[in-house]
Amino acid sequence: MFSKTLTHSGHIRHFVVRARRAAGWEVRVEEDRQVVRHAEYHDWHRLERALGAIEREVGELVAQGWEPASEGSSTLSV
Repeated sequence: MFSKTLTHSGHIRHFVVRARRAAGWEVRVEEDRQVVRHAEYHDWHRLERALGAIEREVGELVAQGWEPASEGSSTLSV
């Protein structure tokens, strides 16, 4: 659904939102390959809020000089 990887000064942040097979969605944020946030949502409206927060965080990081990694994509598909 959504995947974005940013890099800055040798550090990596990876944001992932994906559909779960059972039902709902998984949201995961990794910093330097360590999971720092993980949540599962079963309500679309809560997922929308979480995705909005991730998009704001990505925007703030880019404004601070973080850059998209070449293999990361910033796609959102529903």
